[in-house]
Amino acid sequence: MAVWSRLRTRPEQGPGGGGRRRRRWPFVVAALVLVLGVGGYIAFDRARPYLHGSGCEVAVGKSKMPLDLDQAANASTISAVAFRKQLPERAAVIAYATAIQESHIRNLPSGDRDSVGMFQQRPSQGWGTPAKLRDPVQSTSKFFDALVKVKDYLDRDVHDAAQRVQHSADGRAYAQHEPDGKLLAQVFTGRQPAGARCWYPPDKQTKSRRPDAIREMRRAFGPRLQVDGPGPLTAGAPSRPDSWNGVKVTNARAGWAVAAWAVTHAQVYGLKEVRYADLHWRSDAGHDGWTTDKNASSAHVIIH
Repeated sequence: MAVWSRLRTRPEQGPGGGGRRRRRWPFVVAALVLVLGVGGYIAFDRARPYLHGSGCEVAVGKSKMPLDLDQAANASTISAVAFRKQLPERAAVIAYATAIQESHIRNLPSGDRDSVGMFQQRPSQGWGTPAKLRDPVQSTSKFFDALVKVKDYLDRDVHDAAQRVQHSADGRAYAQHEPDGKLLAQVFTGRQPAGARCWYPPDKQTKSRRPDAIREMRRAFGPRLQVDGPGPLTAGAPSRPDSWNGVKVTNARAGWAVAAWAVTHAQVYGLKEVRYADLHWRSDAGHDGWTTDKNASSAHVIIH
């Protein structure tokens, strides 16, 4: 009888506790899934800064334009020089269309014949020395100096105004870049708030050189740019990573132009954070763009 009783006992109800073991399996599986999920999230979170590589993007509404870090830095410099010279946005549009056609907004060391720089200006044609034309601030300044001498340049078609400065083989080629020029001008002259973002992985982070960044910013924007804060500003001063500087701005457009310049030059100068007008950008989360920061002032662009 005892043998018959054992034979009738189902494994899940047997005296050996098989039922309890089966009931424990769902909990074991759930715990394993949880552990794997948490581990996977941690691994993804650590790898995420590397997944996007390096790059920048400017955006106005649904219109977007990808740039690499060098292109974005050069593009922000063009608008900074326009700011220094107190030129209208239309002048920046013409400069962008020209630079896109001539160099894809890259500071080229050489080109056709003796052409150099973003605008492929030729020393033999009186534009200046190769060293000066390879300097984005100086080459942009020379372009604008020539542009404002063109009669009624603001009323001319973009390609017409550009050609009267460049005297290229086919001036009509500049026309195709007008839409991109308008997009870049909206963002980098500050008319579009928070329109520029840049990102790069942790292994591309550089040592902080904020004093150098501030001096280069003022060289591009001009001496009207007022900078304060506890960070040192003197030439050759060491950067203090725990410190910051503030660029005083009188209006939102100037503020966003400065902020865009700082973001696009962050990798070169090791800048970690830019804060302005309730938003901030961080180098360790650059792909996220501008995120909320209710303590960010509208009177200063804070650069850390």
